[in-house]
Amino acid sequence: MPSAPALGGAKRAVELDATAFEARFNGPLVYESVRAELAARRRGTAATRTRGRVSGGGAKPWRQKGTGRARAGSSRSPVWTGGGTVFGPHPRSYTVKVNRKEHRAALRSALSLHAARGSLAILDADSFNEPSTRTAAALLAGWAQPRATLVVVSADERGAALSFRNIDRVSVLVASSVGVADVVGAASLLCSEAALAELTARAATAAQGENAEQAAPVEPVRATRPTKTEAAPTTATAAAPTEVATPAPKQRAAAKPKPAAAAKPKPAAAAKPKPAPAKAAPKPKPAPKSTRARKPTAES
Repeated sequence: MPSAPALGGAKRAVELDATAFEARFNGPLVYESVRAELAARRRGTAATRTRGRVSGGGAKPWRQKGTGRARAGSSRSPVWTGGGTVFGPHPRSYTVKVNRKEHRAALRSALSLHAARGSLAILDADSFNEPSTRTAAALLAGWAQPRATLVVVSADERGAALSFRNIDRVSVLVASSVGVADVVGAASLLCSEAALAELTARAATAAQGENAEQAAPVEPVRATRPTKTEAAPTTATAAAPTEVATPAPKQRAAAKPKPAAAAKPKPAAAAKPKPAPAKAAPKPKPAPKSTRARKPTAES
């Protein structure tokens, strides 16, 4: 069973829960959980104005032609000073969904990583009834672990939280608000006994439920026959007539297709010669008229 050293008290070591602190590290699952937690911290309130939301710019600055300047239709164009913004941010939600079992599995991976490399210690919060930053700094110096250090306390341990919060590269969080990103981002982890119990309960609850589901035997489903009382028809309803199964008619064997007879080529008919068209008789040419003057006769 894994264990962690105890600081500031009579105990030397504290045993850890094997379910929460001996899990195999799952890098892709831790990445998805850290990405979802960091995205959920974003407000998503950044906003810019497009040219339609900037006041003014309704009139054309100058006429289209004849001025010598570049044509312009509005003084709120994105190329103008004081104009709208193109492709600027608008209010949106950055939430990424991660299943509850996946988130708890990622928390087990992060806690198991600290337990495996010895960067996890248990704090005796009873020694900090009154805030003392000097005592807290001496405690961390004696532990000799690299920073940044995450100190996890319960909501009732106010004195311990005030003692550690003013030390450089030391963060103090309540156990209920600790996420996977906080545990993975810390080089060393210091938890009080009450906070350790809360983290163990959060991380080990889903794992115990999954192990119980896997260990439970699955009973095979058997088909039950109906009893006589269920199968017998009631007196109010008439018994359904039984149907006699008639044998299916025999199907005749499909007749074999006859081979198609080869079509005989028909002899080509001899082409009849067309009669030559009769030529029309040539018309007689009229006699040419003489151009000489006729002699006058005695009669004329």
